[in-house]
Amino acid sequence: MEGNAIAFFGVALGLGLVVIGAGLGIGKLAAGAAEGIARQPSAADKITGAVNLPLFLLEGVAILAEVFALLIVLLK
Repeated sequence: MEGNAIAFFGVALGLGLVVIGAGLGIGKLAAGAAEGIARQPSAADKITGAVNLPLFLLEGVAILAEVFALLIVLLK
């Protein structure tokens, strides 16, 4: 029973770190895009297009990490 409690605590800690890391990454990307658009409004379409792919990849990595963490708990 104690092993399960440690696994749950580890997964909870890991999920928290994933959410914090993804939030910081998305925030930095969005801030950089907003700065770039503020400096050159004519390049807004190019900047937005260049930022979308990394945002989607970062979000996908966060979702995969959550799935793997929950699989660890369910398969324990």
